[in-house]
Amino acid sequence: MLFTHMVELKDDIQLNDILKAASDPTRRALLTLLAQHGPSRVTALAQHFDMSLNSVSKHIKVLERAGLVLRRTEWREHIIEVQIEPLRLIDLWFSELRSIWAMRLEALDEILTKETANDD
Repeated sequence: MLFTHMVELKDDIQLNDILKAASDPTRRALLTLLAQHGPSRVTALAQHFDMSLNSVSKHIKVLERAGLVLRRTEWREHIIEVQIEPLRLIDLWFSELRSIWAMRLEALDEILTKETANDD
């Protein structure tokens, strides 16, 4: 069966970037912290992890490239803010999967209904 998806190529590339960025537990934890507490300084975020500030900053750069966070500078501080909108691509992808499974379950239901009717 050929899979036809509704996601455009540019969105598909962005979805790949988002999934790769979110595949790391540290980056997911950063996104969760930002979603729960709002925009935060990089130094404040780094305090939650047992790693160097430089390592945390590298994780944030991956999230930035995927469009999941936005960095702004206030004086010497770098403020990081979560961007929820790109996650709509994951929701779209999952909705496609759900619709495929719904069709398959409906087809299975039809087969089982016919078999039950034939058994009577």
